[in-house]
Amino acid sequence: MRNSGATAVVEGCGSNGCEYMTGGGVAILGGIGDNFAAGMTGGMAFVYDADGLFEQHLNPDSVVWQRVETAHYQDLLHEMIEEHRAETGSAFAGELLAQWDVELPRFWQVVPKEMVNRLAYPLKAEQVVAAE
Repeated sequence: MRNSGATAVVEGCGSNGCEYMTGGGVAILGGIGDNFAAGMTGGMAFVYDADGLFEQHLNPDSVVWQRVETAHYQDLLHEMIEEHRAETGSAFAGELLAQWDVELPRFWQVVPKEMVNRLAYPLKAEQVVAAE
């Protein structure tokens, strides 16, 4: 799955997810396969990690990853999942939204290293406080 600018929400992906991704945004609400984010140079991904295995499948060479810390990105992720639920009728997306306070800490945010300083909104909560 390579993304060059679209916004997508999927309920899982196999190996090589977001490989060579150059733009756009992806929320993955299920498991991922090996080599996730290999060669990712743009865009952003959010990955739901219910089983705690995300880091075992991540290719860390070109990306940074963290829990979703800032209100901006938390809201963005929530909106993506809400739209997915509305458009598809996904019961799973509805469950995530209904238990948002419990489920949000299970998401990882993945950004290419080269994009971190170019983002319109900071990734880290302490950067938001410093900017205010």
